Amino acid sequence: MKIVIISFCLLILATCIASNLNAQVVKPDLQNLAGLKVINRSAEAINEDGKKAIRISEAANEGFVILKEIDFSNGTIEFDVKGKNVVQQSFVGFAFHGQDEKTYDAIYFRPFNFVNPDTARRRRAVQYVSMPNYPWEKLRETFPGKYENKVNPVPNPDGWFHAKITINGKRVAVFVDNATTPSLEVEKLTSVSKGGVALWVGNSSGGSFANLSITNLSSNTGAGNK
Repeated sequence: MKIVIISFCLLILATCIASNLNAQVVKPDLQNLAGLKVINRSAEAINEDGKKAIRISEAANEGFVILKEIDFSNGTIEFDVKGKNVVQQSFVGFAFHGQDEKTYDAIYFRPFNFVNPDTARRRRAVQYVSMPNYPWEKLRETFPGKYENKVNPVPNPDGWFHAKITINGKRVAVFVDNATTPSLEVEKLTSVSKGGVALWVGNSSGGSFANLSITNLSSNTGAGNK
């Protein structure tokens, strides 16, 4: 009996070790601007509320801060982010599987909708898009309520909150402030399975980001901004 138990424990240990070997965890230094490619924005390193962060400026159209030398497929993306409670001026999130500035998937938040008294707008607090073929306008018109949702728990729209995005094959899930239940869960709308990653801000929006962590699994385990 002892031999069986020992063998089982060794099997579990070997499985855990193999899993860890297949996962690469990267924690980019967002204050090292030399490791970033900033597109259609300016960026500055800041220390805010005890966080070593990067602040992205406001401007027209989408802006990106691309993490150089990172090619992401499946895994987990976590970061702290801060927008503001100003209608149509705060769209903050993360782009992944990027092929170029026009072709990527993204998850982003609308902090101004977090506590909006209009319940319909509160259901538009977090959004998935797949550019260029599936912008938010097309998704809202064609699949109302499917690719956007309210957030739970509800963060302070003017404060920092934690976001976690998991990508497993075509499944994308978004968690807020260490919740165990996703605020949004969708299937990717493209067959693109890997590419670049970037901090993302929407039209007329800036934002602050900190504590970025990317867990990149080595193999596929599954098949305007209003």
